[in-house]
Amino acid sequence: SLRDIVSGGVTGTSATSAKPATMMSAKARGEGYGPPLGDISEAVGNTPMVKISNKLCPEGRTIYAKCEYFNPLSSVKDRLALAIIEAAEKDGSLKPGQTVIEATSGNTGIAVAMMCAQRGYPCVIVMAEPFSVERRKLMRMLGAKVIVTPKAGKGTGMVEKAKE
Repeated sequence: SLRDIVSGGVTGTSATSAKPATMMSAKARGEGYGPPLGDISEAVGNTPMVKISNKLCPEGRTIYAKCEYFNPLSSVKDRLALAIIEAAEKDGSLKPGQTVIEATSGNTGIAVAMMCAQRGYPCVIVMAEPFSVERRKLMRMLGAKVIVTPKAGKGTGMVEKAKE
């Protein structure tokens, strides 16, 4: 299952006109990006910046794109979820065995479910009914319990349910 892969450690785009401080040369195709990672969280945030072709840029401009889709679940929200979990572990508000509860409409919940699977925390995601069924399925595949609130309550209803 997807949860087993994530917990076992198997392992949007933004643009800038500023040039990176140091340019790393690309590795040869098939060479990989280094030694195997200890767990999936080590892949979060290690996303490449790619120079946009001069054919696409305005003349005299150099533009780089940060490829956040290289995160484990293809979202910048992977960074957010990891930061939330690590901060809660560091300040002691999240301890082994405790359940993480998140009210969300999508990608943040998916990323939280991934980090909980990797770290062994039970995870409960609360979503309003109108939000994507596909996202709910993905969260469940990652081991999260998904609670769906009535669409009449929208975002407020899911937040209130999460507080319960």
